[in-house]
Amino acid sequence: MEVKHKYLSGVTTLSLDTDQCVGCGFCENVCPHGVFEMGKGQIYLADQDACIECGACALNCPTQALSVNPGTGCAAAFIFGWLTGSEPSCGCGTTGTVNCC
Repeated sequence: MEVKHKYLSGVTTLSLDTDQCVGCGFCENVCPHGVFEMGKGQIYLADQDACIECGACALNCPTQALSVNPGTGCAAAFIFGWLTGSEPSCGCGTTGTVNCC
């Protein structure tokens, strides 16, 4: 069983414009956390809270159907945690740390 890291529910900046999606599947292929799944020829957000806002999906979307503000939330928190060997934290309100709020 694959364990997905999640930080906070309902805070990701990821959005999908289904009218722009052509069902190419690039986002599903590049997403490191399985946020996307293909259904009926179009992508849908299967687990939006698993998004770490890395930006790979939006960078690889040929129709700009996806948007995300990379590095502003969960991704920054996870990277900070990995670098410091601590639990994911964006250090909000702490001087000298990553500020994602």
